[in-house]
Order: sequence, then C-alpha cells, then structure tokens
Amino acid sequence: MTAPLLEAKNVRRTFGAFVAVDGVSLTIREGEVAALIGSNGAGKTTFYNIVSGRLAPSSGTVWFRGRDITGLPLHRISRLGIGRSFQITNIFAELTAVENVSLALVAHLGQGLVLWRRVAADTELRRRALEVLERLGIAALADRRAGTLSYGDKRLLELAIVLAGDPTLVLLDEPTAGMTPEETQAVVRLIRHLAETGPYTFFITEHDMEVVFGLAQRVFVMHRGQLLADGTPEEIRVNPEVRAAYLGEDAA
Repeated sequence: MTAPLLEAKNVRRTFGAFVAVDGVSLTIREGEVAALIGSNGAGKTTFYNIVSGRLAPSSGTVWFRGRDITGLPLHRISRLGIGRSFQITNIFAELTAVENVSLALVAHLGQGLVLWRRVAADTELRRRALEVLERLGIAALADRRAGTLSYGDKRLLELAIVLAGDPTLVLLDEPTAGMTPEETQAVVRLIRHLAETGPYTFFITEHDMEVVFGLAQRVFVMHRGQLLADGTPEEIRVNPEVRAAYLGEDAA
C-alpha cells in the first residue's frame, strides 16, 4: 500500500481553555475524494486551517508527501502542493476572470511583485490561465469582470484560482454552499471529473449530505473536536453514533 498523501497525527488545537480540535488523527491517500463533516462547532474549520497553514496546532503533527509540514506558513504549504478554497468567494471583483487566474499563476511562480501591466501583456500567462478556465468549463467567461458573474460561476472561478497553484491536494470548504440544485449537481460532476482525470486529491467539507454521499469515497466525521468515525459513505450512513450525533435518525 502506498504511503498517505496527507497524515495528521494526534492534532490538537486550543484557544485558551477551549479545545477546538482534540487529538485528531487521519490519513488521505492520493487520488481519493474525502469529506470532513460535522455540525457547526465540531472543529472542522479549525482542522482545515491547521492543514492549510492558517493555524499552527497546539500539539500533534501534520505530514504531506512524507514531509513534516506542522506549523509551516500558508504560502510555504501552498508551494508544496496544498490548495484551498473558502466558503466565501475570494476573488478580485474588478478584474476579469482570466486576470484573476493570471494573478494566481504569477503568485505560484513566485513573481508576485511584477508590475500589473507586464502581467496583462504576457500572452503566455494568458494562455495558461485560459487553459485552467477551460478545464473548469468557464473559458467563455474569461473576459467578463468577476464581479458580474453569477454566484455559481464565481465559485468555479475561485476553484480555477486554486487549481492555478498546481496543487496535489485540494481543500474545498463548502464548495456548493448557496448554489441552486442545478449548480450543485454541476459542481459535483466537475469535481468527480477532475478527480478521475487530473492529478488531484480532494478533501472537502460540506453540509449537504447528498453531495457528500454522492461524491466522497471516504468520510470523516468530527464531533466536539474529536474524530467520531471514518469510513465509506455507506458505513457512515448506518453508523449509529454518527446518526445520533450528526445525521439524525431520519438519515437514510
């Protein structure tokens, strides 16, 4: 069996006397689509922040591709191959879609201080940005100002910005939040397609159980800062502890 792509060992994070993450250990293997679920306050976002480098754990370790990344800053973790989207769209509304992705490419290449007029005039950069937009099916929106896009297309643009960083592990925080049922199904199909055809491993948080059970191959359940369960969607669906703590007795 291959080594885990991501491995968390006894990760704990406290804020004063409050324990947000309490000894969580989990592994994710390359090519998986994994989901992290739990009620509000379960510790999901704090754990996500630790993995992505926005927070350092109080104790425990996080390993990526066999390397200890515990406590490394976000930009260094991103360069190693972990990309993250956020529940609230994180785009430059006044720039076009292709300009947003171009900036992400510049940052990934370590050229964040170049003048914007040089970025705008770089045809090779635009070509690469268009390739990312095409991968997500929104190349036709390349020259639209990001602030004018529909909510669903803004979420796709944010995912394009994440993928421009050439990540191996993609953390998606509530990727379908606020979407219509049609937009939700389109995003589910897209993530499934990217996982099957691209070099991506997805680790998502999501409240929509239809999305989780329809997309994830493995599901982790957090409850009160601890990992309550880990298994396939079907195993999680029938787990009595999960049903009682999170899914509810009507989950079927």
